[in-house]
Amino acid sequence: MDITSVEITGKTLTIEEVVAVAQNKAIVQPLGQETRKRMEASQQWLKEAIHEKNQVFYGINTGFGSHANDIIDSDKASQLSRNVILADVTGVGEPLPQEMVRAMMVIRANTMATGHSAIRPVVVEQLIAMLNENVVPYVPEKGSLGASGDLVPLAHIAIVATCDSKGSGYSGKAWYGDELLSGEEAMKKAKIPRLHLIFKEGLSMINGTSFMAAAGCLAIDKCEKLVQHADVAAAMSLEALTAVSNAFHHDLHAASNQTGQVDTATKLRALLKGSKLIDSDQRVQDAYSVRCIPQIIGPVKETIAFARQYIEKTLNASIDNPLIFPAQKDFHSVSGGSFHGEGLAFMMDFLSIVMSEVANVSDRRSFGLLTPELSNGLPSMLIPSNGINTGLMVAQYVGASLVSDNKTLAHPDSVDSIPTSANQEDHVSMGANGARHLLEIIDNVTHVIAIEFLCAAQAIDLRENGKEKLGTGARTAYGLIREQIQMYQNDHEMAPDIEKLVQLINNESIINKVNEELKIGVKQ
Repeated sequence: MDITSVEITGKTLTIEEVVAVAQNKAIVQPLGQETRKRMEASQQWLKEAIHEKNQVFYGINTGFGSHANDIIDSDKASQLSRNVILADVTGVGEPLPQEMVRAMMVIRANTMATGHSAIRPVVVEQLIAMLNENVVPYVPEKGSLGASGDLVPLAHIAIVATCDSKGSGYSGKAWYGDELLSGEEAMKKAKIPRLHLIFKEGLSMINGTSFMAAAGCLAIDKCEKLVQHADVAAAMSLEALTAVSNAFHHDLHAASNQTGQVDTATKLRALLKGSKLIDSDQRVQDAYSVRCIPQIIGPVKETIAFARQYIEKTLNASIDNPLIFPAQKDFHSVSGGSFHGEGLAFMMDFLSIVMSEVANVSDRRSFGLLTPELSNGLPSMLIPSNGINTGLMVAQYVGASLVSDNKTLAHPDSVDSIPTSANQEDHVSMGANGARHLLEIIDNVTHVIAIEFLCAAQAIDLRENGKEKLGTGARTAYGLIREQIQMYQNDHEMAPDIEKLVQLINNESIINKVNEELKIGVKQ
């Protein structure tokens, strides 16, 4: 079911809802009364503690980082909120995709709605208004350490949403519709007044892991669907290679006790059901990239499921510093490090590693299809007339280059740390770098699988009556591909066709049709 509206409660946000807001512009509902009351109660306590009891709290009436021991007069706490945003508008590089920025905004809004940040509901409502009117801040992709929160990218959002005490000041840049304007102009066109912040609110807008969490949500959504495409592409290659089915036998995989492995073997058997190409010669077994697909892709699925669970818990976590909690008769403040993104950094790295392997094994099958010594009788480079025609040789070159690129991108960012802030922040997660690398890997994997689809479809056509001999699922996928791309009889520009296949993968046409044919839900 398509998600058309989302409620921010601080407790119930899901990955699917984040994706719906980010990609499909689902409406975000106004804050409910329970959420507003929770936020107002903690904010009122903090206001009294600062202005009436003169209590000192980190980042509220002190400086930040190495300036934590510098006390700020309470009447200057609002200026501190503005200054911390200004000081962090330092990002560099190309702008993040708008879907990523929208995901960050809804995640940050939900985090602040938990009530533990002790800020006014109007701060969350400001982000909700911007999402619903599609004001999308221009956020440079680089600059976050993944600890002390994703300060830099979140500051580029906050600077658009807020203003100084005079209702003006630097406003960054933002898209309104297709126009890139100053933040102030974009907000005026959307009829959303920029917000003057009071104590703590500036820090709360930027002191979170929302960049990493947003990347994680979008990545999980893409990864879950991409491994389904990997199953289908593998099945088509198995058909074209006349693979040995014993490698996917139920008993073999039941004995493994591994859920993902069993799932992949089951899916391959369903995709190949009714095939007259599978087991059509006397081979005993195939190369690892063919017979070990469940053992390779199964753990990928389990890793994605593990990361999903961690990321979804993070969406409804209170990530700020300090946090305000209700006590028996009152509230109390606790300062710590919940903004540290080490866990999310691990998830980005885990996903990068396993998705790189999806591309790695896919490329090996494409290579096998193109190589006569490995393809069980297919013509060299999958072209009928060799010599004058090069065939699909260079499509696999591209896949190989992307696989190699992934090996560099998948180097774990979480094992790196550079001390900052005069060693007050002496260990950081570097998870934001991991997030960027993960999304680049996912794009590479998508293209590698598209190349396998291209090669497998061509190889099937080169088998005698190949398309008539396909199993149920492979036949469905083959038919969709051939609606877009015809068999090559001679050399042909392949880049446009690879992009057509990438589009088929991204719009989920193949897995939706195949799963409908096999009576399998889209999500495994």
